[in-house]
Amino acid sequence: MGAQRVEPSGDDDVMDDLRRQARVAPRIGSAEQHDLLERSAAGDRSGQERLVAAHLGMLIRLAEARVKKGLSLPDLVQEGSLGLVEAVRTFTVSGQSDFLAFAEQRIGEKMDAAIAAEAAAVRDAELLVNAAGDYERAELAVARELHRRPTSSDIAEKLEWTVERTEYVAGVVAEARRRHDEELLAFIDPDSIEIDDDTVDGE
Repeated sequence: MGAQRVEPSGDDDVMDDLRRQARVAPRIGSAEQHDLLERSAAGDRSGQERLVAAHLGMLIRLAEARVKKGLSLPDLVQEGSLGLVEAVRTFTVSGQSDFLAFAEQRIGEKMDAAIAAEAAAVRDAELLVNAAGDYERAELAVARELHRRPTSSDIAEKLEWTVERTEYVAGVVAEARRRHDEELLAFIDPDSIEIDDDTVDGE
């Protein structure tokens, strides 16, 4: 039995195309680079695009060095391209003498900031999931203690949270329950889900 063929992912296709663009991009000499940087600083778009294309290989290399830190290669290249464009536009007024070092620094800063933001978002999501679990357990415990449906204040007191935080997490839990119910109904009988005409009409 032959080995199973692995289809390339969309990210692979994107990166293959970017690497091809980097290989075929015309190289530029120091004199031309200086001229293009001057033009780019003055707002010349063609000069900016020429410089970005010429340094796409560096952009990919810096992205590949960070690929295991939480973002995909295409995302890293996209974030880093912002830093490259910024470097192209601002180098002549930066007081720096080495464009490649300047550009590499700007690219790295953009990529590292995006990685940090992604990590923070993941941590926030994990904390919210944990908070939702705490909320549901407290809601059930307080309902048993009081023999009634607990209020936000009741649950906040149980969890030692503020009422504002409790109500925010309650909204997240309610939305998750609603989505779960809709998915369950769709699985059992897709026709059982009622569509709000006002929502459809955008009113």
